Amino acid sequence: MTRPNYTFTSESVSEGHPDKVCDRISDAVLDAFLSEEPEARVAAETFATTNRVVIGGEVGLSDQEKLQDYMGRIDEIARACIKDIGYEQDKFHHETVEITNLLHEQSAHIAQGVDAAEDKDEGAGDQGIMFGFATNETSALMPAPIQYSHAILRRLAEVRKNGTEPALGPDAKSQLSVVYENGKPVRVSSLVLSTQHLDETLTSNDIRAIVEPYIRETLPDGWLTDETVWHVNPTGKFVIGGPDGDAGLTGRKIIVDTYGGAAPHGGGAFSGKDPTKVDRSAAYAARYLAKNVVAAGLADKCTIQLSYAIGVAKPLSIYADTHGTGDVPADKIEAAIDRIMDLTPRGIRSHLGLNKPIYQRTAAYGHFGREPDADGGFSWERTDLVDALAKAI
Repeated sequence: MTRPNYTFTSESVSEGHPDKVCDRISDAVLDAFLSEEPEARVAAETFATTNRVVIGGEVGLSDQEKLQDYMGRIDEIARACIKDIGYEQDKFHHETVEITNLLHEQSAHIAQGVDAAEDKDEGAGDQGIMFGFATNETSALMPAPIQYSHAILRRLAEVRKNGTEPALGPDAKSQLSVVYENGKPVRVSSLVLSTQHLDETLTSNDIRAIVEPYIRETLPDGWLTDETVWHVNPTGKFVIGGPDGDAGLTGRKIIVDTYGGAAPHGGGAFSGKDPTKVDRSAAYAARYLAKNVVAAGLADKCTIQLSYAIGVAKPLSIYADTHGTGDVPADKIEAAIDRIMDLTPRGIRSHLGLNKPIYQRTAAYGHFGREPDADGGFSWERTDLVDALAKAI
């Protein structure tokens, strides 16, 4: 049984964090190829440092002429991402940064395996384990520390980009330590916010004066008290940010991307990977299933694990844990999940509509706890399995 009273901490990073710049570019490359061909194969990695972005990996389209055309657009795609994030620094500017494109055509052996699977159940591209999690402690059915850490940075990005707070820069990090009483989040014991600023004369106190109103409007009433400890730009000035201040790499923020450490993680990153990769698609499916279990009232908290073997279509195992909060046995939930959703790689993509250019928007502020979009983005956040689960149990 989980302790009823404790403090738990999670962090988030903004879209301007060096690693998130790389995630954004990798997912933008993915979206570009998927917009041309829903079955495009992409495994794109990005590295960023001072005045330099390097993109590598494998891509595949059935039309070789179109493949070469899209390969020629990589520079444009990367610069558009950097511009939208907001980087116009001397040593990291969307117009002047050097872009190196090392993407190459997908291995013929991998392509052969994919082509062979067209008329039969497509096997997983690799072995691995994927986890999904949901809890009723927030309306998004996400753990409160990570959900509100994201929310703070999204709000600061909004006021930075719309011109309300022009002194703020793109690079930022947040961290919340949330106090739980009787298993429920009730207040923030400490808050850390480090944000890049464009005016070198601003002090930590000046930055706190800028960001505090937005933080207070984002957090639930009563969560910030006189006892909350604030650390705003605790090291002082933060003018040089992004890849100029620290190198970035795709896939280094897997805990920020998921549950902030409140749930297990299988180890696989998401960004830059097309949905045939179960690292991404099965992790989305596991979140979808866990969220529907909680939304159906079957448990207050649920963890789902899926496992796969390379070349094998069906998952090797389905595991559910309701952490002592379930109204039905976990084995019944496992059996119900197996009946109501096809968890083969192709079945997941079909059920969740994943073969679409919907991934660039996932690259910052979490892949989970977001509202489903009308065009199919964040489809794994739907709760449309509630009735089917109830009938299957």
